Amino acid sequence: MTFEEARDYLLQKARALGLEAEVLAIENRELTVQAHGGRVENITQATQGGVGVRVVVEGKTGYAYTEERTPEALDWVLAEAHENALLQSETGGFLPAGGELGRHDLLGEGLSAPLEQKRRAALDVELGLRADPRTRQVQMTRYAEHETQAFLGSTQGVSGAFRNGYGALMAYAVMGQGQSLKQSFELEVSKEFHALDPGRTAQEFIRKTGRLLEARPLKTGRYRAYFEPRAFGQLLAVMGMFMLSAKNVLEGKSLLAGKIGQKIASETFTLVDDPTLPGGLASRPFDAEGTPAQRTVLIEQGVLKTFLHNAETARKMGVPNTGHAWRGYKGVLGVGPSNLFVAPGQGIQMDEGIVVTDLMGLHAGANPISGEFSLQALGLKVEGGEVAYPVENFTVAGNFLELLAHITALGTELEWNPMMGIVGSPMVEVAELSFAGA
Repeated sequence: MTFEEARDYLLQKARALGLEAEVLAIENRELTVQAHGGRVENITQATQGGVGVRVVVEGKTGYAYTEERTPEALDWVLAEAHENALLQSETGGFLPAGGELGRHDLLGEGLSAPLEQKRRAALDVELGLRADPRTRQVQMTRYAEHETQAFLGSTQGVSGAFRNGYGALMAYAVMGQGQSLKQSFELEVSKEFHALDPGRTAQEFIRKTGRLLEARPLKTGRYRAYFEPRAFGQLLAVMGMFMLSAKNVLEGKSLLAGKIGQKIASETFTLVDDPTLPGGLASRPFDAEGTPAQRTVLIEQGVLKTFLHNAETARKMGVPNTGHAWRGYKGVLGVGPSNLFVAPGQGIQMDEGIVVTDLMGLHAGANPISGEFSLQALGLKVEGGEVAYPVENFTVAGNFLELLAHITALGTELEWNPMMGIVGSPMVEVAELSFAGA
């Protein structure tokens, strides 16, 4: 049976048994075309998915999942979720009431180009990279696409489905000049295959990586920092997502606990999560519990307005649900953002300082519980308002909340980074940070 039929089968069974149940069925389709040395090395196409069930019995919650869609497997997964619920402690779990959510196609025909065009795109990225004499080695170029269909339903009336996805061009290569070598990557993402441009992807890699060649050591000190969008987006993904989760707040893990209504960042800083964003890579009409999507301002002109909530965290805190329930079919209920972004500002006029272009070791060097970070970085030295030369072999360190408080300006252009969740950011200027170098 189809994933949609599996959902409906389980809900019918649950109602017959008098169980409170929620069914989330997810189907993922992936395509990867990988090129190297002027030829396509491999093409991988796969479709997979599964059905996850959540059962609540008197405040006790149980989960189970299956990747089979036979009646026998579905009967088993419902019984397993029920048994798992009976084994749990009462935590106030519940299934929110809902209604008909409809079917939504947020992707359309954006990725419907012939496979041959996608093969050519992967090869053309490599051709573009090799056109620059400083390119020493092209490790790999790739076209990849990901499509997800989700089917959600519950015995509390929720019923809906949606489809979304995107394609991406990627470049991994090494550039060199004299004895200086730099290895990096570039990624271009779009929901429309024909909006991707292999030549542009290659040129962006060459521009961003080539400017870092023949970098000099940076002298230890405190400097004004200009975070490029990708670098700040990565830091925000590791730190901000964690701190703004109501689940982490309730578990005593977030520094932002008790700070609703307080100023926690510069007045120039506004942070939004918008699952309704037209064309958004992570847009969705509803969350994993069936709560309709809504634009949520988390931090407005420096003031913390709300956390990311699912129905359970909202009830425990006595606040409105923001519609940020998240789970995969294998997982348990959590909280997660969609299209999270820093609202662009009035622009940045560079003076003296360091442009931070790349951050490394985020999972080891950034602690979202304490807010402290110390990260290896690459960058550009700015003198007299102009980029003077590239710098390397340094770390940038500080506390994330202190960084937010010392933001002095924001760029006008929003750039999206899908490497660690879907996060958007402009360039971010911070008055002063500690840089440890030579």
